[in-house]
Amino acid sequence: MGTPIPLLHSAITIMTPLLFAAMGGLFTERAGMLNIALEGQLLMGAFVGLVFTHLSGNLPIGILVAALCSMALAALMGALTIRLKANVFITGLATNLFATGITVALAHRFFATRGLIAPSAMPRLPTLAIPALARIPILADVLQEHTWYVYASWLLLLISWFCLYRTSFGFRLRACEAQEEALVSLGLKPSFYRFVAFLISGLCCGIGGSFLSLNIGVFVPNMSAGKGWIALVVIFLGNRHPAGLWIAALVFGLAEAFSNYAQGMFRIPADFTLALPYIFTLFVMVAGSALKKHSNRF
Repeated sequence: MGTPIPLLHSAITIMTPLLFAAMGGLFTERAGMLNIALEGQLLMGAFVGLVFTHLSGNLPIGILVAALCSMALAALMGALTIRLKANVFITGLATNLFATGITVALAHRFFATRGLIAPSAMPRLPTLAIPALARIPILADVLQEHTWYVYASWLLLLISWFCLYRTSFGFRLRACEAQEEALVSLGLKPSFYRFVAFLISGLCCGIGGSFLSLNIGVFVPNMSAGKGWIALVVIFLGNRHPAGLWIAALVFGLAEAFSNYAQGMFRIPADFTLALPYIFTLFVMVAGSALKKHSNRF
């Protein structure tokens, strides 16, 4: 295979946790609540997913508990911001810091380490082969041999689109952002839809976070490594639409895949290549802001 094919294959894997997190953040964003706690929710899912998969020896149980714990963290943030009227930015930052601290504390308590957790005999994520793609030369190389997480993220993206744009729940949730008074006049509670949006964000981030650890079979402190923050950029770069999310996540996946490829192929310092995805994120934010201001002039 030529170089672009494995690069695309790697990018699709890398974009998966970004896509899960961005999907969760999309629901809170469309409900009028900017959720900056995606980073902490991903990290919680990564830690809990690995630990409970190790304890149970069962991947579905580990993933389920990861989703539930991340949802609990999101529910706590939702209760603080919606019920107690706490500042959403402060509670988001507090959630991220809490996730960072609690995962390290629990790792030290139960595994006697503040660093790498690498349980022995961890169940491995199986890769899937799609017979329908086997005879299509390029697509087979790019889309085959991924874990079920990849295909599940695409399916969940379609479900998210249907939920947001083809159901009454999605219509009411989107109305929380710009037509809150209309919802109240109908006897509906915007706070209910916003709280559900937080739960959905926790669910998606819990699944996406579990992929980070289960895909390699280890947990590393702060292994979310800014992916929750990049997911926020994906949401706005994708124009807050499910289809746009997929394209934006792929772009960032390609940027990180290229940085990994550059480490082995070019004589570039490792610190610089590891920083490429974040440099690219900063560039995209600045360019996107400039383009938006330019378009508003006309």
